[in-house]
Amino acid sequence: MQSIKILDQTKKLLSGDRQLKHGDKVINHENISRLWTGYIQNKTKLNIVILPEDVAYMMALLKIARTQEGQVNEDDDVDGCGYIAIGSEIKHKRQQLSTTLGVSNEKAKNK
Repeated sequence: MQSIKILDQTKKLLSGDRQLKHGDKVINHENISRLWTGYIQNKTKLNIVILPEDVAYMMALLKIARTQEGQVNEDDDVDGCGYIAIGSEIKHKRQQLSTTLGVSNEKAKNK
């Protein structure tokens, strides 16, 4: 499959009505990150924190791993691209929120 076709299919997937079926992707990845963090911390007794964007990137790795065994499944490529895009979106939203909170907090201190 051509790169542009993969990206076009990814765009359709991300801009479709998946939110109606699965809910908000940011909230879902936040929920998953808390559950995975709790699981990993309990299992390893280490203070490991999995961020929402880590969930998306690890899901992309799952899709990449699937390309190494079995039959060719073009959906794995599309889904992998989608998860990377979601991870980037979440990371940027979290950075923006963090920066905005810092600015708001700093303004409040100076009053």
